[in-house]
Amino acid sequence: MQYDKDLQSEHKDLFIQARTFLLSFDGIIETKKESITTYSNKKGGICHMRTMPYGIDFGFLKGAKMDDELGLLTGQGKALRVLPQKELNKEAVTYYLKQAIAINSKQ
Repeated sequence: MQYDKDLQSEHKDLFIQARTFLLSFDGIIETKKESITTYSNKKGGICHMRTMPYGIDFGFLKGAKMDDELGLLTGQGKALRVLPQKELNKEAVTYYLKQAIAINSKQ
């Protein structure tokens, strides 16, 4: 399971810190899947998170619909945008997370 791999990664402390931060938002639900750990609310999927060689990635499932005034998202897919993190930038994560939650609320 990816969650177990993330906890064995050299970036496990960053992963745990980010996980705790995500779960501090009201209504966020964590689902541990074989290939990824996802975060959602009652309205649908918000993001996934995993460790990477440089740190962690937040994959915002509806990121293509989000404003990126901070210029930190990567990817060109139809839906997903990724926020790579070497250190947890709580302000940036909050900026994108609030947008993802708002997008879910409109659907």
